[in-house]
Amino acid sequence: MNDRGMATAEIAVALPTLVLITAIALWGLTAASVQLACTDAARTGARAAARGESLNAVRELVAKAVPEGATVKVSRDEATVQVDVSVPVKPPAAAGLPALTVHAHATAATEPGVPPAEP
Repeated sequence: MNDRGMATAEIAVALPTLVLITAIALWGLTAASVQLACTDAARTGARAAARGESLNAVRELVAKAVPEGATVKVSRDEATVQVDVSVPVKPPAAAGLPALTVHAHATAATEPGVPPAEP
């Protein structure tokens, strides 16, 4: 019997599956890393806006800290500041899955004397 050829065939069948599983696991790690970066950036932006930084400056600050292609929304009223960050994380090409959208939201109390919104 030729067991050696059989093992080679089994490896040839299993190897693409292992590569795909590894790629999807790495995509998951990337998504987790992007989530942490977005959450940290949203919190930093909310603190800056609560102190009275201009909303445009806050948007730029947050945009620098998150991956390219992120959507940053900042709003401030008399009581709170809210920062929302969304960014798509593309899956491996071979996976055939849709992009995963990561969201982060942070709210901070507006400090006394900070105007609610800019003109």
